[in-house]
Amino acid sequence: MTDTPAAAPFLTAWFEILDGDEPSRILDLISDDFSLSILFSTGDGNATDFAGDRAALVGYLEQREKGTRTHHLLSATTLGQEELFLGEVRRAGVPEASFVAAGQVNGEGRLRRLLIGRSSEIRFT
Repeated sequence: MTDTPAAAPFLTAWFEILDGDEPSRILDLISDDFSLSILFSTGDGNATDFAGDRAALVGYLEQREKGTRTHHLLSATTLGQEELFLGEVRRAGVPEASFVAAGQVNGEGRLRRLLIGRSSEIRFT
């Protein structure tokens, strides 16, 4: 795996938008048959799974603390239509959790599948 943003261009752009002023813009990047699962752990065995289609992504966006957490690339790779992104979540610049994201981009450049796992119990840095 490489540690350059070009290694997973779609997911790199996705997290930049998510961390920006208008995170809802990611809704313009998903396909009609989009599905996701975001397993969001806060430690101590507590986790929430945002799973489903566009509506689940909207629900995830609505509960986020906009502008509080940012996503930082540690390493990434692309294989065909699949991208893998290993990153770190920071709150006000302080590392809070590690995450891994896997995405599948369709031939039209839209995200079909998204799987994210986040844990505050492990660090890759």
